[in-house]
Amino acid sequence: MLQIVSDDTGKQQTNSSDIMKSKLISSIVLVAATSALFSTGQALYAATTDEAIITATKESYVFRTFLKDEQVSAQSVDGVVTLTGTVVDTAHRSLAEDTVANLAGVRKVDNQLTIKSDVAPDNADWWTSLKVKNVLMFHGNVSAVATGVNTVNGVVTLTGEATSLAQKELTTEYAQDVDGVKSVDNKMTIVAPAVPPVREQTSLEKLDDASITAQIKAALAIHRSTSALTTTVETKNGVVTVGGVAKNDAERSLVTKLVTDIKGVTKVVNDMTIPFATTSQK
Repeated sequence: MLQIVSDDTGKQQTNSSDIMKSKLISSIVLVAATSALFSTGQALYAATTDEAIITATKESYVFRTFLKDEQVSAQSVDGVVTLTGTVVDTAHRSLAEDTVANLAGVRKVDNQLTIKSDVAPDNADWWTSLKVKNVLMFHGNVSAVATGVNTVNGVVTLTGEATSLAQKELTTEYAQDVDGVKSVDNKMTIVAPAVPPVREQTSLEKLDDASITAQIKAALAIHRSTSALTTTVETKNGVVTVGGVAKNDAERSLVTKLVTDIKGVTKVVNDMTIPFATTSQK
């Protein structure tokens, strides 16, 4: 028997098919739009993060003080920061990298900074004086600005003014522990300030955690009695937690002392461990 389908039924089937196609197209368009929106959102987020990283880099204490006269440029793409330009020494090169590496949003640092070619690479005394000057700048209870440093055959002569005998002795102690220093002749004069000295409160308040961490790592590397390689450093709101392995209790205590005096540090938590020494000998 021949079955005849009415025109109304055919129209209903056609309409149903059209509706399904329309819904499918709408779904595809919606998925594409959502994907595009998500991608755009990701791109905007990445761009915002990169911009924030560069801003934080420029405003960091290290870049505003130690590197203010250096030729350092920073570019961030998806959290990967590339540093280019020239700096005066390896300490400043590491300072720049460590500071940026500890900023929020940074995934990796490509350090392409080079050392200035016009410095004295073969002059050991020049490098020793620079290291002494750097280490005095890191610490808050001494003054690198008021201290003159000159090195001849490994003998460091300190000149300038100290606000107290304690500050003069601490300056000697820090200089003596710098790698390359044979002895220290401290000729600083003691000049009592008219008012009690303030330990750079303005700078302390503005110090960022990334700069604090970078200074600590640099100071531990310069001091011959400590090791930056076996010491981990983490800073949060000025509170520093150091970990890793110390050779002995004396080194562990020294790390605490040195870190406590780094500019910006409010508290030190020393979680360093000391390996058990082997005492059995045959």
